[in-house]
Amino acid sequence: MKIAFYAPLKAPTHPVPSGDRLMARLLVAALEKAGHEVNLISDLRSYARQSDADAYTNIAQQARSEIARVSDLWDSSPRPDIWFSYHPYYKAPDLLGPVLAARFQIPYVTAETSYSERRNVGYWARTQDQVHAGIKFAAVNICFTKRDRDGIAAAAPAAHTSILRPFIDPAPFLQSQSAGAADSNHLITVAMMRPGDKMDSYRLLANALAMLSPQLPWSLSVIGDGEMKAEVTSLFAEFGADRVKWYGEVTTAEVAVLMSQSALYVWPGYGEAYGLTYLEAQAAGLPVVAMNVAGVPEAVDHEVTGLLTPADDAAEFARAIERLLTDRVELKRMGRMARQLILNERTLDHAAKSLDEILTQSTRPK
Repeated sequence: MKIAFYAPLKAPTHPVPSGDRLMARLLVAALEKAGHEVNLISDLRSYARQSDADAYTNIAQQARSEIARVSDLWDSSPRPDIWFSYHPYYKAPDLLGPVLAARFQIPYVTAETSYSERRNVGYWARTQDQVHAGIKFAAVNICFTKRDRDGIAAAAPAAHTSILRPFIDPAPFLQSQSAGAADSNHLITVAMMRPGDKMDSYRLLANALAMLSPQLPWSLSVIGDGEMKAEVTSLFAEFGADRVKWYGEVTTAEVAVLMSQSALYVWPGYGEAYGLTYLEAQAAGLPVVAMNVAGVPEAVDHEVTGLLTPADDAAEFARAIERLLTDRVELKRMGRMARQLILNERTLDHAAKSLDEILTQSTRPK
């Protein structure tokens, strides 16, 4: 099928790396692997950080121009078979897809649409209405987590949903022959440095590390960059350069190498939709220590591929790290199970097959 692909939050071609950009790219790769022809139909970003009426007036004007442009294009050339919208939510609604799909009578599909009624306040109520309308109009809403599926079901009980488990391309992370450097005490984390949930996770991680036994010779690699870099590095200043090494933004290949040299992936995970880096770490054979919050349990199997600790509890997070670094048998067992989870369930090949089945079943003529 010919698929018009659109990501209102962040296009796959956006210059700033993030989990959203990575998943957009992975979805395109999976669709192409399944044999479909994918065209990035627009790079319009409908995202606004604040409920700014002026900002959304400008975005709405740009959306009208894009609708006119795409309509002219499709009037003079073959239209696609499907519109595929990745991650519409209240701060980045899809202002293009429902209009164009209805106008040209093609199926509308969403993936990772997020809807929560608690966002129906103030200006956001308007954008929530747009997301809600898209959910009801969609031939299928592909959900990566039970939490997202439950949110859609509560808001639009008649909406069609299907589950696609979060996935990665594990190839770069399968290079090491063992399940991580399980004989080391080296920890690793990968995360952008920005306000909100990311900063809260860095803060809890620093607090937890301060609670580790003084006799435990741990070290930590931090991969990531962003506007809060100075604030993040100050949180870890007490540990010194011999304990914490900063790598900034690096390539996927470099992340894979650093993971292969580590024993354990540590990241609290406030607000994580699911966390692709958890999957990458597990593909590299690393157990994970994270909090049992948000969508993290969709990526980490507690007591099987890692340990999930209670929210906001730095002491329990520290105990989980210490438990795995002092029990090499368990560390290696979880590392093997982590890699097996990815290979058995979360690869690009698995996603391509599942996506193809979902699209075929949901968009065929009734």
